[in-house]
Amino acid sequence: MSTSPLVQSVPDKCRMCYTCVRECPAKAIKISNGQAEVVTDRCIGCGNCITVCTRGAKKPVGSLLQVRDLLKSEKKIAAIIAPSFPAEFSEVSPEKLAGIIRAIGFDYVCEVAFGADLVAHAYKKLLTENPDNRYIGVTCPAVVNYVEKYLPDLVPYLAPIASPMVAEAKVIKMLYGDDIEIVFIGPCIAKKGEAEDKTGIDVSESITFAELRTLISLSKIDLDVVVEGDFNPPTPGLGALFPINRGMLQAADLKEDLVSGEIVTADGRNNFVEALKEFSSGDLEARLLEVLCCQGCIMGPGMTSKTPLFSRRAKVSNYARGILKKVNFNNWNIAMERCSSIDLSREFSSSDTRLKAPSEVEISRIMESMGKFTIEDELNCGACGYETCRNHAIAIFKGLAESEMCLPFAIDQLKNTVEELALTSDELAGAQVALKHAEKMAGMGQLAAGIAHEVNNPLGVVLMFAHTLLEEHAGNEELKEDLQTITVHADRCKKIVAGLLDFARQNKVTRVSVNVLEMVTKVISVLKRPEGIELSFTSEDIEPSAELDEDQIVQVLTNLTTNAFHAMGSTGKLTVVCGGDADKVTIKVSDTGKGIKKENLKQIFEPFFTTKGRGEGTGLGLAVTYGIIKMHRGQITVDSNADSANGPTGTTFTVTLPRRGPDNR
Repeated sequence: MSTSPLVQSVPDKCRMCYTCVRECPAKAIKISNGQAEVVTDRCIGCGNCITVCTRGAKKPVGSLLQVRDLLKSEKKIAAIIAPSFPAEFSEVSPEKLAGIIRAIGFDYVCEVAFGADLVAHAYKKLLTENPDNRYIGVTCPAVVNYVEKYLPDLVPYLAPIASPMVAEAKVIKMLYGDDIEIVFIGPCIAKKGEAEDKTGIDVSESITFAELRTLISLSKIDLDVVVEGDFNPPTPGLGALFPINRGMLQAADLKEDLVSGEIVTADGRNNFVEALKEFSSGDLEARLLEVLCCQGCIMGPGMTSKTPLFSRRAKVSNYARGILKKVNFNNWNIAMERCSSIDLSREFSSSDTRLKAPSEVEISRIMESMGKFTIEDELNCGACGYETCRNHAIAIFKGLAESEMCLPFAIDQLKNTVEELALTSDELAGAQVALKHAEKMAGMGQLAAGIAHEVNNPLGVVLMFAHTLLEEHAGNEELKEDLQTITVHADRCKKIVAGLLDFARQNKVTRVSVNVLEMVTKVISVLKRPEGIELSFTSEDIEPSAELDEDQIVQVLTNLTTNAFHAMGSTGKLTVVCGGDADKVTIKVSDTGKGIKKENLKQIFEPFFTTKGRGEGTGLGLAVTYGIIKMHRGQITVDSNADSANGPTGTTFTVTLPRRGPDNR
C-alpha cells in the first residue's frame, strides 16, 4: 500500500468551503487553522476532493518528472493506456493517439483492456470454482484502499485477483521482455499508489490523462505530422467496457440478476460505502459485490474532459463496438491462451486507520461548546461538510475538524462579536466625548482661575470700603440704600468668583472609608427644602462602605438636590435612592420638576450654562459636580422628560462611583 501522498493541498487557494470534506468518503480531510489538508495515511486516492474543488486547492501529486527521466534513458519503455481513453481523447482517433504517444518517446503503446479481458476471465473462474464464497471486486484501487483502511474485517473477502493494470503489465513483460519499463496512463489517482506498491507489480510509473496532455505539450511535437498507427498487440475484446459500470460483468459473462441477487454492483461516493457496509453487516448477501468509487472510470479525477457521464459512456461503447467488428477472435483466443499461465493472484492486508470513537459524554461536551444543548439545536445543515452535527462533533474529537466549521455557531459568534464591537465603539465614542469635554473644562478652568484671581482683590477692596461707608453713614438713609445695593451686588460677584475658583481648582481626591448611607442621610437631614416638597429616601440591601472623598461627594449631593428644588418650585417630590454591587455604589436623585429640554441635555455640564433665570445661578454647580465625579473615576448620567405629553415630567441624575480607589482594586 502506498505511503506517499497522492493528493497535495494548495493552502493559498483554500477558501474554507468544506466541499472537499463533504465529498471525501474516507473523511481524510483535516481542517487545521481554517485550512483543509489531506491526511496521507487516511487518503484512499479517490480524487473526489480534486474534482469538486473549483479553486484548485487540491491537486494530484505529479509523476511527470520521473516519466520524463525514463524517456531520456536508454531503456525500452511501454505505455499501457486505460480503456477509458476514448472518453478523454475524443478529438483524435485511437490510431492518432497511439502515434502521438510513440512520438513522445514510448517504444510500445498497449491497451490495458486486454489485461481486463484476462481479469474478467479470472473472476468467472473464481466464482465458478468457489460457489460458496463471497467476494468484493478489486478492480478499483480506491475501493481496495477503503476496505484495508476502514473495513479491515472485509479484507478476507477481497477477490484475490490482480487489477487490469497489473495484468496488462505482466502481459507486456512476458511478450516484450522482462527488462522493459512500463508507464500506466489513465484517469485514476489511486493507480499511482498501486504502482508505487511494488509487491508483485511491474509498473514503473503512473500518470493521469491530464498529465499525458501536459507531457504532449512539453514534448513540442508537431501533431499534424505524427504518423498514425495501431496499438501494439495483444488486441482486447470486451475488456474495453471495463471503465463503464457493469462493464466487467459483461466482459466476464456475468449477469446482475435482480431476482437471485448473487451479483450486485454499486458506484459513486455514497453508494460504494453503503454497499460495503451492508455487505459487512450481512444485509447484502451477494456472492460478488462489484463496486467503483467513481461513476465508472470514465469519471475519474485524472480526466480533463468536460462532457457529461452518458456522453462518455457512449464514446467508450462506440469504441468497444468498433473493436468487436474488426477483432480476429482466433488471434484473440490464442493470445488469451498464451497468457493464461500468467499469475494473476494478489494478496491484501489490513492497514486499520480508524480513530478512537468518543464517548457519549465527550460528544455532548463538544456539541454544547458549539451551542447545541437539545435535539432542536442540531440543525444538521451540512455546511461543515459532515452530514450531521453529531458526526461533526465526532470529527472534532478525532482531531479532523474544528468547531468554527459550524456555520450557525460561527454566525452566533459573529453576532456576539459585532455586538461587543458595537458596545466597544459606543464606549469609545463616550470616552472621546468625555475627553473633549475634559479638555474644554481644563481650558475654561485655566481661564476662570486667571479671571477669578484678577477680580478677587479689587472686589475685596470694593466690599471693604462699601461696608466702611455704611458704618460711617448709618444715619443717612438715602446714602445707606445706595451703599447696600453696592454691597449686595458685590457679594454676589464674590460668590461667582468663589464658584469660579471651585471650578478651576484641581482638587486631589482624598479617599477614606465612608458609610454612604449615613453620608446621604446627613446631607438630606440638613437640606433647606420648601414645605410643599415631599422627600423620599430609600436604599437597597448593599454594603454601605466605600472609599470616597466625603466632602466632595457631599458637595455633589448638595448641588444636585439644590437644582432639584429649584426645578420643582414650591411643590413636588424629591427621591433619593442608594444602590450598587460589590464593585460600585450608585446614588439616584430624582425630582418631579419641569424637566430639561432635549436640546439642553448636552450642555448642562458645561460651565456657565444654566436654565435658571437671570441672576438666579452661575451655571457652575453641575460643572463642578461633573469634575468631582470624574476625579473619582465615576460616571454621572441624566434622564429627563420636559414634555408632559410623554408622561410625568422630571429629571433623574444617576451617580456611579467605584467602591474602591484605583490602588486598592
